[in-house]
Amino acid sequence: MDLKIRTQDALDYHEGDRPGKIEVVPTKPFITQRDLSLAYTPGVAEPCRAIQADPDAAFRYTARGNLVAVVSNGTAVLGLGNIGPLASKPVMEGKGVLFKKFADIDVFDLEIDAPTPADVIRVVKALEPTFGGINLEDIKSPDCFEIEETLREIMEIPVFHDDQHGTAIISGAALLNAVELAGKRLDEIRVVFSGAGAAAMSCALMYVLLGVDRQKITLTDVNGVIHSGRTDLNRYQQGFAHETENRMLAEAVVGVDVLVGLSVGGIVKPEMVASMAENPIVFALANPDPEISYEVATAVRPDLIMATGRSDYPNQVNNVLGFPYIFRGALDVRARRVTEGMKIAAARALAALARAEVPDSVVRAYGGESIAFGRLYLIPKPFDPRVLTAVAPAVALAAIADGVARQPITDWERYRRQLEDRLGLSKPIMRNIVQKAQGRPRRIVFTNGEHPKILRAAQILLDQRIAFPILLGPEAQVRGHIEALGLELAGAEIVDPATSERTNRYVEELYRARQRKGMTLVDAKEAVRSRRYFGAMMVKLGHADGMVAGLTQHYPRVLAPALRVLGSRPDVRRVSALHIISTKRGPFFFADTSVNVDPSAEELAEIAILTAETVRRFDVEPRIAMVSFSNFGSVDSPEVRKVREATALIWRLRPDLMVDGDIQVEVALTPEIRNRSFPFSLLEGAANVFIFPNLAAGNSAFQLMQRLADAEVIGPILMGMDHPVHVLQRDSEVADIVNMAAVAVAEA
Repeated sequence: MDLKIRTQDALDYHEGDRPGKIEVVPTKPFITQRDLSLAYTPGVAEPCRAIQADPDAAFRYTARGNLVAVVSNGTAVLGLGNIGPLASKPVMEGKGVLFKKFADIDVFDLEIDAPTPADVIRVVKALEPTFGGINLEDIKSPDCFEIEETLREIMEIPVFHDDQHGTAIISGAALLNAVELAGKRLDEIRVVFSGAGAAAMSCALMYVLLGVDRQKITLTDVNGVIHSGRTDLNRYQQGFAHETENRMLAEAVVGVDVLVGLSVGGIVKPEMVASMAENPIVFALANPDPEISYEVATAVRPDLIMATGRSDYPNQVNNVLGFPYIFRGALDVRARRVTEGMKIAAARALAALARAEVPDSVVRAYGGESIAFGRLYLIPKPFDPRVLTAVAPAVALAAIADGVARQPITDWERYRRQLEDRLGLSKPIMRNIVQKAQGRPRRIVFTNGEHPKILRAAQILLDQRIAFPILLGPEAQVRGHIEALGLELAGAEIVDPATSERTNRYVEELYRARQRKGMTLVDAKEAVRSRRYFGAMMVKLGHADGMVAGLTQHYPRVLAPALRVLGSRPDVRRVSALHIISTKRGPFFFADTSVNVDPSAEELAEIAILTAETVRRFDVEPRIAMVSFSNFGSVDSPEVRKVREATALIWRLRPDLMVDGDIQVEVALTPEIRNRSFPFSLLEGAANVFIFPNLAAGNSAFQLMQRLADAEVIGPILMGMDHPVHVLQRDSEVADIVNMAAVAVAEA
């Protein structure tokens, strides 16, 4: 998928309410005077003394063991070149975000004014007491080789230049599987590189470690083939300079098995690919434009096995499959360095994971199309949650085997559980919904078509191919706002209810449906002038697949027309609303948070069952707590009895669900308390679904989590409607609108 990123979108994203992408967050309580005394003077003196006596105690009493420095001097940034350290800061912050999101590793980004290798080495060496690892980034070749080589020798923590080794490890995994699919042997294949910089050199060295014959690897640069007669080679390139009569890339690729591009877009011509051996393997990894496009290469050679660096083609070689998990494994055994064995272990773990059966949750996350090991699936998908538990343990085990681990792991099953617990399951939920929507984008009507937030969200939905927006409003006004915002919105439909040719039909259909429910023809004409009714009628008659309304009006005022026009599912008596609370502990699901003021026991049971169905669609197994201020009858009141009756009703209607109540939130969340005081409880582990006895409790709970716990909140998600309809909160941001539209598409 070719995502269009506009300049202003990128600048707005990085500026926002809080400039940048990262922050430092305390991990200990800091509320009382005692907390202050523990965190700083005099309490802080105790861990200082302990560390002075035993330097390894720093891993117990400080964040060092989970802290990595992302260091760059800005001499070779992405496709931008030597832009300097300050201009490189957004990239390094971004790297920090990836470390945190994929492997729960904390990062300080350090952009250093150190133009020479000696300067970089001196600065980084001085940082050693602060960090558990060093990720070198965007340092030009050949300086990066000397810097990493020297720092690995003089430092006792892992030093890893991702531009070299990241691509090498990921493409190495792809090579292992591609060679197997091609029916060839690693020690027999011939490999040619378009490119002879840091990434190409590192890939070549990795391929040798994996079993490729060094004498069968040829590198090329802007001056042609790297051969033994050239005098302009650095010492690293000289190791791959062989005697050959070939002088240009076109000559070198004839009859070879593998072509790896780490150079510039368009340099590989169709006739070059055509000249390769049977079942050729091409890794065209230049970004954003590969050395040869996927369409051209596969058209020339139907037997081709191909990977690129792009997400819109099969087999994306993405460094995010490597560095977060390599550092995770290295940090968790307190490795002194990243060894060749650890890199090989990472590559082999990725290759093995691609050959394993792909879970349904991953298949659904990528649009529902079949994913199975083969020419179109050589390496795992970047957002496959299994990568963490596959690669990090393999790296940790290799560190132990290579003798560089200061804290070996003995209980590997426990370690894998710890890895799963680090990120919880909440991170992929919205991402999975979006990817499902991208598999089959649908038409979503927005009732506030001229609102700037709606228009910005519509642009994102189009750019990411999540939905086809239908914008309700006066066309001239909508187009004026689109132009003022600098948007394009090609592919969006603009409909003005005041002039639409559909209006008369909508009036007739609405009157026919509601004439025996108190609505006159005059009422129907008046209603259809309202965008809330007009949008609902579009969905009702199949002119749209779902509706997202609200943003500028109160929730009940927007929900009522949707209920009158579309109604609930035949098997549902009352619709209800769910909020997803995304936390580091995982996702939590709160209901009802927006619709039913004081549900009866029967309605409460239905809300719980609807919530369980919705949660399972998110690939999460519900553990349901029927919330009360009482624990299993400790208090007797009408509200407690209602919760208890609802719980009993769920047991009878849906014995497959894990549910218990009446129960307090603390007890539901804390198995230790429950096991000690209420061992008879049917809940196992911490509850993740909370059904509240009334709207006041549910609505207050999710707002408190959003504001005080700083949790990410998704919703409200309407449950039980006969068609996909969602009502926005009045303070919804652009991201909230995109999320709700994606949910509507996924439901449709």
